[in-house]
Amino acid sequence: MPSAEIVLWSKLKGGQLKDLKFRRQYSVGKFIVDFYCPNYKLAVEVDGQSHGDSEKKDKERQKFIEGYGIKIIRVTNYKVYNNLNLVLEYILRTVREINEPPRPSGTPPC
Repeated sequence: MPSAEIVLWSKLKGGQLKDLKFRRQYSVGKFIVDFYCPNYKLAVEVDGQSHGDSEKKDKERQKFIEGYGIKIIRVTNYKVYNNLNLVLEYILRTVREINEPPRPSGTPPC
């Protein structure tokens, strides 16, 4: 694992983040996501610098994974190294959003 993934994994493993269970290097079809929370069908990808045509491949990969009903969020190496608490809050906020029942169209949030 790249070092940014090691840093994030140190905070996700063993249910340390609000008792959420994460798996690392989880296979989805022919692809592998960095971290996966099966209870919420949430994948967390840690992105380094992009290079060349990898952006197009990443989009195709993401579309394939989302086809399984998995939500993918992306965080950068920089954020993991420099603001880990913000990354953890982002993960928790996403879990809350997944867990909320959908509102009818046009209904304002409370």
